[in-house]
Amino acid sequence: MKYRLNLIRFGLFSFLVLFSLGLGIFSYNLAMDYVHPRRLIPPSGEELVAAGIEYRDVEIISHDGLRLSGWYTPPENGVVILVAHGHADVRPLDFYKLFAEQGYGVLAWDFRAHGQSEGDRVTLGYLESRDVESALDFALAQPNVEHIGAWGGSIGGVSVLLAAARREEIEAVIIDSAFPTLEDELDDQIPFLMRGLIRFFAEKETGMKVSFVRPVDVIGEISPRPVFIIQGMGDTRIPENSAQRLYDAAGEPRWLWTEEEPVHMNMFSYYRMRYTKRTSKFFREFLLE
Repeated sequence: MKYRLNLIRFGLFSFLVLFSLGLGIFSYNLAMDYVHPRRLIPPSGEELVAAGIEYRDVEIISHDGLRLSGWYTPPENGVVILVAHGHADVRPLDFYKLFAEQGYGVLAWDFRAHGQSEGDRVTLGYLESRDVESALDFALAQPNVEHIGAWGGSIGGVSVLLAAARREEIEAVIIDSAFPTLEDELDDQIPFLMRGLIRFFAEKETGMKVSFVRPVDVIGEISPRPVFIIQGMGDTRIPENSAQRLYDAAGEPRWLWTEEEPVHMNMFSYYRMRYTKRTSKFFREFLLE
């Protein structure tokens, strides 16, 4: 009996050691997937040429000296729209065309550690918001630019909100599928047993704290500049109440648009005509009229 009890204890101890080791390795790998996302190849721009959209390849220098690769189309109406993509993505062709075809200037770029840009790690909105500011400075330095608006999707939306709270030159903001805080996002996406480990590994790798990324705390500082918040309620990649929390925290003027079916970043795909009409009206009213 004593031998059997010792054998059981040894078996349990061995299981706990192996389970903890496996949990740690899996959590580390998942954290690295967040911080070092797989790079996608940006679109060639041939569709812009085919649509008759003039553009040029540009390099934006970030505040810490990284070269960010992007596209720029000069404005026909004095307004430039900054277009900021999401995590593990690249400059979004559809949204670039959406605004350029209306005569707006457009500046879109690959965030650090994405696409063709320099950098080897992602901070899920913290340093990316500084990249938005670098893009803003680039746009302001171009000829015939009188007003700046911004559209951001997912992490791009988070980054735009953080940047706009600091920079009044961003005069109107549209965000699509953005989370209210990075802590809420991790809690929503990661099983309980791994949250602490993934947070530890991610913070150690990036040198930043998860608590630094809280757009819900600063969105109110954008007022009296307008904010338009969009979310499909079929989105399982951010907390379900994300858009509502951001809307509740925003100052006037503010708008909220949600629909039941669309998944993450798919409102434009589901409601292309309505999306085009509503975003066009928003930027026209606050940047042109």
